[in-house]
Amino acid sequence: MRVTAETKVATRERILEVARGLFAENGFEATTTREIAQAAEIATGTLFNYFATKEAIVACLAAEAAAGAHQEFERKALDAESFEEELFAFVAERLRKFKPLRKHLPALLETTLHRLVTAPGDDSQSLRVNHLETVSQLAHKHGFGVLSPVALQLYWTLYSGVLVFWANDKSPKQEDTLAVLDHSVEMFVGWLNGQRDASPSKSRKK
Repeated sequence: MRVTAETKVATRERILEVARGLFAENGFEATTTREIAQAAEIATGTLFNYFATKEAIVACLAAEAAAGAHQEFERKALDAESFEEELFAFVAERLRKFKPLRKHLPALLETTLHRLVTAPGDDSQSLRVNHLETVSQLAHKHGFGVLSPVALQLYWTLYSGVLVFWANDKSPKQEDTLAVLDHSVEMFVGWLNGQRDASPSKSRKK
C-alpha cells in the first residue's frame, strides 16, 4: 500500500498529539515509545520512521512552540528603545509558548537544548540556530554589530540557566523567573557594552 505525503503528515501530527497528551498525563520519563505508538495506532517500528527517539518528539514539540513564539513576537512588533528591553520580550514570549513543556525541560536541556548537541538537520539544532539568529538580528538592530562565538556561547549559557530555574520555579506565575531573566539579560548586554567599549576601533576614537 502506497503511503501518500498527506498520510505521512497526518501520521506525524497524530504522533505529536498523542505524545503531548501522554507526556502531560504520565510525564516524559514514564512514557514509552511503545505507548506513544499504541495511542497513535501505529506499529512501534513505524514510529521510528518519523522520530528516532522519544527526545526527538519533545524536540519537535519545542520547535513548534518556538516557531509560534517567534510569530507572536514579530506580530507584536515591539518598538523597544533598547536591545535589553527587546531581548527580554523575546525570551519572555518564548517562555509563554514553552509553558506546556515546562515539566519536560530537564530532558530538553540534557538533549535538545544542550549546547554540545550538534546533530545536523534535526529539530534540536534548528531550535538553537533559529534562536541565536534572532538574538543576533536584534543585537545588530541596536548597533552591536556581529555577535562573536564567545558572545553567543555566553548568551546561550545564561538562557539555559533561565530555563533551568524556570523548570523548578514555584513562585506565583513564575515571577521569580522573570526577575532572573531580567538580571541575565542585563548581565549579557552589560558584557556586550564592555566588549564594545574595549574594542580597538573604539579606543582609537577616544
